[in-house]
Amino acid sequence: MTQSGTMPAMSKAMQQCVEACMACHTVCEETMSSCMQMGGQAQMQIMRALIDCSEMTRMCADMMMRRSPLSAEMCVMCARACDMCAEACMSMPEDPQMMRCAEACRRCAESCRAMAGAAM
Repeated sequence: MTQSGTMPAMSKAMQQCVEACMACHTVCEETMSSCMQMGGQAQMQIMRALIDCSEMTRMCADMMMRRSPLSAEMCVMCARACDMCAEACMSMPEDPQMMRCAEACRRCAESCRAMAGAAM
């Protein structure tokens, strides 16, 4: 915190990571909706991965924005959740929404791994 009580501006890398997390969160939510419309075709493993990833990415972005001292650790966990979700989505390669979600998850995981290694 600066002397005036305001937080210093986020680094460009942190801003990009927050954006990647929020984009991933949005796509996971859209994909869950798509899965629910499919009915029985959506496997529970995929739904669990989507829920975990959606919640982790939102929480990770929130923690970075408020400069939590736990942000780096959260980024590690978020990257793991994103990797698991991308892998689950890849089990339905014929579904364009699943492929879109897998790509968003991969981008977010990469960004979170980079942030986990950076000082926050």
